[in-house]
Amino acid sequence: MLSRRRFTAQVLGTAALAAAAPATVLAQAHYPSKPVTIIVPFSPGGGVDVMARLLAERLRPLLGQVVNVENKAGGSGMIGAVAAVRAPADGHTLLMATAGETAINPHVYKARMQYAPEKDLAPVSLVVKVPNVLVVNPALPIKSTAELLAYAKAHPGVSYGTSGIGNPQHLAGELLEKLCGQALTHVPYRGASNQLTDTAGGSVDMTFVSLAGARPFIKDGRVRAIAMTSPKRSALAPEIPALSETKGLEGYALENWFGLFAPAATPAAVVEKLNGAVAQALKDPDLVKRLNELGGEVAPMGPAPFKAFIQDESRRFARIVQDADIKPE
Repeated sequence: MLSRRRFTAQVLGTAALAAAAPATVLAQAHYPSKPVTIIVPFSPGGGVDVMARLLAERLRPLLGQVVNVENKAGGSGMIGAVAAVRAPADGHTLLMATAGETAINPHVYKARMQYAPEKDLAPVSLVVKVPNVLVVNPALPIKSTAELLAYAKAHPGVSYGTSGIGNPQHLAGELLEKLCGQALTHVPYRGASNQLTDTAGGSVDMTFVSLAGARPFIKDGRVRAIAMTSPKRSALAPEIPALSETKGLEGYALENWFGLFAPAATPAAVVEKLNGAVAQALKDPDLVKRLNELGGEVAPMGPAPFKAFIQDESRRFARIVQDADIKPE
């Protein structure tokens, strides 16, 4: 039999362990206790918004709560990001962000930033990678990246449209200019439809744009697809070569990506529960198909690997922004 002293010590020890149980474990057990909101830092109807809504729909039964999507557009995605950063860190307010708000803006906007992604956001999971496709006006004598480089050499200042200064499309053009050693002229637009229309009409020579946005234009011949910006051919369009397949561009790789984030102080167990729910949702064949149709390659990732991925991406983007001396509008 245990002595009274030993028995008392064991009881006290067990009580101490219970009292010391991590708050994150308790938080996970009771999470979510109310509806969850995913903030999308862009207008309704765009790629990020649609993908967030598709994901929210699959998360509802997995989390046992309503999952809403709230659009807070403006400021190159930073208005929505700030709203998420300032929300209670309990996992009930999340952010569907892109490479722009989390890995590019800090290098472009610097002191104008009202949040620091690495300090103020907790990575939950990467959701999709979104490579861009480089398309040209079909009237140009360009049917391959090699022909594009030769044309750019013979015609300095070849123009390319993007959906804005400092976004992944812009950086894709700057990286191409750096690696090929030919000057290109950047023409920023507000939205993919105008940049595609102007490329088809010849106002600009080419554009970097999402595969989903470009497909109708490629299909009916209004633009010609030349290459993907992903490090290798995309499974979504295996017939289109990657820029990296061309001599001199072997190191080319630049993709946008969308991921889910929580405020930085969100309990680790809540982040893990969310990550598990996202991973489970992304096993749904119908969801994968819908995301593929929107130009997204499903790529779930745990919180720690996702954090390391963002850090690597941030360093790469920083070099491009610095080399090109990109300044905000």
